Amino acid sequence: MYTDTTIAKNIRVADEKASYDAACKKLLSEKIILAWIMKNCLEEYRDCDVNEIAEKYIEGQPQVGEVPVAPDETNSATMIHGSGNEDRTLTEGTVTYDIRYLALAPVSGELIRLIINIEAQNDFYPGYPLIKRGIYYCSRMISAQYGTEFTGSHYERIKKVYSIWICMNPPKNRENSITRYYIAEENLAGSVKEQKEDYDLMTAVMICLGNEKEDTGTDVLKLLNVLLSTETGSGVKCQILEEDFNIKMTQALESEVSLVCNLSKGVEEKGIQKGIQKGIQQGMDKGKIYGAIVAYKDVKLSEKMIVKKLQEKFQLTEEAAKIYLEEVR
Repeated sequence: MYTDTTIAKNIRVADEKASYDAACKKLLSEKIILAWIMKNCLEEYRDCDVNEIAEKYIEGQPQVGEVPVAPDETNSATMIHGSGNEDRTLTEGTVTYDIRYLALAPVSGELIRLIINIEAQNDFYPGYPLIKRGIYYCSRMISAQYGTEFTGSHYERIKKVYSIWICMNPPKNRENSITRYYIAEENLAGSVKEQKEDYDLMTAVMICLGNEKEDTGTDVLKLLNVLLSTETGSGVKCQILEEDFNIKMTQALESEVSLVCNLSKGVEEKGIQKGIQKGIQQGMDKGKIYGAIVAYKDVKLSEKMIVKKLQEKFQLTEEAAKIYLEEVR
C-alpha cells in the first residue's frame, strides 16, 4: 500500500477546474477500473476475470493527459504505463490522449499486443460528431506504429487499437449505453473469408453514462456512474466499489475517490461565489441562483439536470429555472 499519489501532489498548484478534470482521469487510470472497462467493452477480455486483466494483461505505469508522471514515483503496482500520451507529426500536429497504455490480449493461447486509448469527455456535442474524433484517434494510433511496431512493408506487424470514450453528460437518448464501431468483412460478390485479425485493427467504443440510481443492467455502467457521480459522497462510493465490485480500497485509491468528490464540491462552491459577485447588484437571491448555475456548468451537468437542481434548491418552477439558465448563457 502506498500513501500518496502523483496527482495529489500536482493538483495543489493547479486551477480547481483543471484539477477536477485531472483527478477524474487519474482515477480512471487505476488498473482495476480499466480492467472493468476492458472486460465489458473489449471482446478479447470478456471471458477473463477483472483481477486477471488488471494483474496480467495491463502493462506498466500511467500516461495520463497533460498531468506528467514524476520519474521518481513508484506507483507502478496499481497503475498503467503507456507508450507515451502524445502523438506528433509535422503535418497533422500533436494529439494528447487522456489515458494511453498497452495491453496484452489472450487469443488462441498466444498474446497479441493491443494499444488502448481512453478519453473522458464532458461535452458530447463539442461542435463535431464525437465518434469521428474517436475514429481519427484510432487512425493516429495505427499510423504512429510506423517506425516502432513495424518498418518498411511489414504491415503484418500492425497492432490493434481501441479508442474508448467515457461521456459523462450525453443526451437523454444515449444515457446508460455502450456502442461499438469497428471494421467488419462484407462480401458484395462471391464468398471469401479473410482472417479476422488482418482487418479487425481498430475499434471505437462510446460509453455514455446516466443516472447512477437507474438499473443499467451492465456492471461497468453502474461502476462508472457511481465513480464519477458529483452527488454521491466518497464514503458511499468506496463502500459500493468494495461491496458490489470487490475492488480493494487501498489508501491511494480511497484518497483519489475522495479527491474527486472534494474537488467537485470545491468547483461548485467557487462557482457559487463567482455567481454571487456577478449577480449581487441585482439582489442576493438572484446572485445565488446565478452562482449555482455557474457551478453546475463547471462540473459539466446537462442543462436538463441543471434545471432540475435549480427547481429543487431554490423552489423554482421549471419555466423560471429555464429563464435563469438562459440569462446566464
